[in-house]
Order: sequence, then C-alpha cells, then structure tokens
Amino acid sequence: MIKPLQALNQSINSSVIVELKAGREFHGVLDGFDPHMNLVLKNAEELVNKESVRKVELTVIRGDNVVYISP
Repeated sequence: MIKPLQALNQSINSSVIVELKAGREFHGVLDGFDPHMNLVLKNAEELVNKESVRKVELTVIRGDNVVYISP
C-alpha cells in the first residue's frame, strides 16, 4: 500500500490539481511539500468556480485549506 506522502513524493515535478475549500482550485506543477501538506506549486493557475482568475509563477498553499490533491 502506498502512503499519501509517498504518492505526493512521486508527483514532484508533475502536474497536479489541488482543490481547496470554498470552491477554489489550483492547477500547476508540484515543486515541494511538507508533512503538514503545505504545498509549493510552480507555473500555477488559480480557478474559482471553474473559471480562471490568475496565473502565478510560484505559490505556497497551506495544507489546512486542501480538500484533495490529484496527480
């Protein structure tokens, strides 16, 4: 069985979708993470209610706000 942090480790430098609370979402390349599921995404696009809001070169997402991460 693969553990969640192992799955994240395998997704480093790959595209991921991160669903956040309140209908927010980020699509980007996973650059790093820590045991609290704080994430660093590069070349990310922020979506609110499935509509693109902005693109950012680098962003940090606090683990408390993450609903799910999909590789």
